[in-house]
Amino acid sequence: MSDLNKLTITQAAAGLRAKEFSSAELTRACLDQIEASEHRLHAFINVFPEVALSAAEKIDAALAKGDELSPLAGIPYAAKDNFCTENLLTTAGSRILKDYLPPYESTTTARLKSVGAILVGKTNLDEFAMGGSTENSAFYPTKNPRDESRVPGGSSGGSAAAVASDEVIYALGTDTGGSVRQPASFCGVVGLKPTYGRTSRYGVMAMASSLDTISHLTKTVADSAIVLQTIAGRDDHDSTTGNIALDNYAEEIKKPVTGLRLGMPPEYFEAEGMDPQVKAVILSAVKKVEALTGTAVTPVKLSAPDYALACYYLIMPSEVSSNLSRYDGVKYGLSVPGSDLFDTYLKSRGQGLGAEVKRRIILGTYALSHGYYDAYYKKACAVRSLIKRDFEQAFEQVDLILSPVSPTVAFKIGEKSNDPLQMYLADIFTIPMSLAGVPAISVPCGVVAGLPVGLQIIGRWFDEKTVLRLAHHFEQSKN
Repeated sequence: MSDLNKLTITQAAAGLRAKEFSSAELTRACLDQIEASEHRLHAFINVFPEVALSAAEKIDAALAKGDELSPLAGIPYAAKDNFCTENLLTTAGSRILKDYLPPYESTTTARLKSVGAILVGKTNLDEFAMGGSTENSAFYPTKNPRDESRVPGGSSGGSAAAVASDEVIYALGTDTGGSVRQPASFCGVVGLKPTYGRTSRYGVMAMASSLDTISHLTKTVADSAIVLQTIAGRDDHDSTTGNIALDNYAEEIKKPVTGLRLGMPPEYFEAEGMDPQVKAVILSAVKKVEALTGTAVTPVKLSAPDYALACYYLIMPSEVSSNLSRYDGVKYGLSVPGSDLFDTYLKSRGQGLGAEVKRRIILGTYALSHGYYDAYYKKACAVRSLIKRDFEQAFEQVDLILSPVSPTVAFKIGEKSNDPLQMYLADIFTIPMSLAGVPAISVPCGVVAGLPVGLQIIGRWFDEKTVLRLAHHFEQSKN
C-alpha cells in the first residue's frame, strides 16, 4: 500500500490489524515524508527516527502474537515541543532550553507511550507557546502546507503543519487562547480544545496555568475522539484535572444530532477585522448545521469578544511573568555567567529569551506590580467571571454554540510580525472559550481564495461528546 502516511488513525489501525502493512512501514512512510518536506515547511524542531522505529518494531511483535492493542498502538504522532519527553530534547522553541533533556515524561505522552503510540518527533512552536503564527520560534518559522507563503497559525503551528502535510497521522498541541483551534483553521485540519481540567498539564511547560489546555490535531473528528479517549482523565499529578467519568467518544459521535439546540453570538460576526468572505463561509456552514439538526440557530448573548481579548492579555502575561521566573540561568537551561548572581540572571534571560516572551513578561510584571494589581489583574479576573457567566446563561438556552475560529484565513509570513496588536486580534474568537474553560473544536468548513476556514463548535463544560458528535456529522455531510 502506498502513501501510508496519508491514512487517518481509523484507517491505519484497521490496516495494522489486517496485516496490510506493519507499524515499521507506517512509521518509515511518515519519516520519509518528513525528510521530503522539512526543508520547506520546518514543522519539526527534532525528529527521533531510531526511537520511533524501535518502538514500531515492538508493536509489530505484539501484533504478530495477536495481543489486544489500543487503536493508537503502532501509529506515528508528533508532540509540540513543550511536552517534556524523558531524555529526548525538549526546547519549547526557545534558545534558553535548546539543549534541555527532561528527566521525566509528561502525563499525556506517558499515556500515549503506554498504549504503544509512536512518537516520531517534536514540533515547532512560538517560543514558550507565545504567539499566533509560529514566527516567534527561536529556530525558524513554520510554513503553511496549504500555501507556503503563509503562516500555519500558532502557537501549535508545527503540529498543525505536520498533520496537514501528512508528516504524521496526528499531533499534540496546547491551547491557551486558541493555539490549537486557530492553526487547525489555518491549515484545514481538526483541532480540539477539551474542557480545562479534562486533560493533564503535568510535564508540559507552563505558560498561563489557569488557561493552558492539553489539546490535539487530527485529520478527522473520529480520530480526535480516539485520541481524547486515551489522553483525557484525572491525574494525581495535576490537581486541576476533574474526577469526571469519560464518555465513550468513538461511540457517542455516531448518535444522531437531530434536535440539538444551537446558538450563535451576533457580536462575533460584527467584530473588528472580520473578513466578509470568511463570514460568508461560516454562515453557509451554519445553514448546513441547521439542516443536519433540523433546528434553527438562535441568537445568544455573549460579551463582545474584544472585552475577552483585553482581559486575556492581562491575565495571561501575569501568569507568564510568574511561570517563566524559573528560567534564570541557575537551575537548568542556558546559563551565561555574569559578574554576580543578578548579572547572571540578566545575561541568561537577555540572551535566552526572545522579544515576544520578554514583552509578555514585562506586561505581566507591570500588571502585578504594587499600585497596579487592583486596577489591572484583579479587574481582569472579575471580567473573566462575567465572561464565564455569559456562557453559563447561554447554555441554559442551547446545547452548542457556533462561531468563527478566526476573523481571517492564514495571513502572509511577516505580515503582522511588527504589529503585536494585530497579531493578538487573530485570537479574538478563541480567547473567550479559554477564559471560560469550555470545550471547543475547529472543523474545516470551506475555503476562501483556496485557503481553509474553520467552524468553531463550542459546548458545555466536560461535554466533549456533544461537541465531537456535531462536528463529526458536519464533517461527514461534506464528504
